[in-house]
Amino acid sequence: MNRPELPNWQYFADYQQNAHGWITLSNGEYYPDILEDAVALYAPVLELYKKLLLTSASSSELFLSICDVKQPWMRIQLCRVFRKYVSPSTPVEMLKKKTLAQNIVSQFGSKFRPIPEVQTAFMSRPMPDEALCAIMWEYRSRGQKGYDLTERFFELFRSRFPDMRILGPERAGQDIRLGNVFDNYPNPNRPVDFVIVDEDNETVLAIGLARYDSDRGGAQEDDRTGGYRNCANEILSYASRERLDTKVIFLNDGPGLLLGSMWNDYSTLERSWPLKIMVLTLRMIPDRLTLDWLRS
Repeated sequence: MNRPELPNWQYFADYQQNAHGWITLSNGEYYPDILEDAVALYAPVLELYKKLLLTSASSSELFLSICDVKQPWMRIQLCRVFRKYVSPSTPVEMLKKKTLAQNIVSQFGSKFRPIPEVQTAFMSRPMPDEALCAIMWEYRSRGQKGYDLTERFFELFRSRFPDMRILGPERAGQDIRLGNVFDNYPNPNRPVDFVIVDEDNETVLAIGLARYDSDRGGAQEDDRTGGYRNCANEILSYASRERLDTKVIFLNDGPGLLLGSMWNDYSTLERSWPLKIMVLTLRMIPDRLTLDWLRS
């Protein structure tokens, strides 16, 4: 393996022998300890769903009634319940689009479970249904680990490089579009998680994507690293044409890195553009993310 000309440079692959020591585990929640909070949060959702269910003449009417609920959070939770009982093949992301309600009914309504069967199934469950509340609780925490990861990365970066700027949503928020970062970027809607700018406030040193991998395997491995490879090739090809020294950082953490071929796949990705791509976890930041590399 050829070594880049940076003192003490180590590839992501060099950390694999002690891989478990380089990942950060996010705190989880125990079952059934979460049930009390889950029931408290979702019991009102199930009560409203029951009311709409019992007053709807059809499953399509039930769905349209849900879409009329004005409070966004409540409407999304009702859509989740609707999907479980009426249309498990319809993605919640599609159901959440209130403006598409009539189209969804036209396109998928014929496959909705008939309202008498839905009412019978719903009424056969205890109220509140602890099992369903527990399932919905899992939705609540989805994405939180990723937000925690980016927030911690921003904190660490600012403590190490106080004169530089790091831009992007620290937790939830809109991604940065590269069309707003670079002139004439070929894919202006390319979303990224953060941008690192040198202290001159102009030079873009690095573009970054962040992901917490709780659990991953099989085809998802290929999808993730394949998507990252396309992204890196696009950014670094543009940087090469424009004679920029911009790098790409893939901040990845979590036990999913230890599964299947993930570590090897990320190692191959990093070596595809030596010194231009860095794959790192939070614990590798003091070792790997240096001023010399950012400005090389």
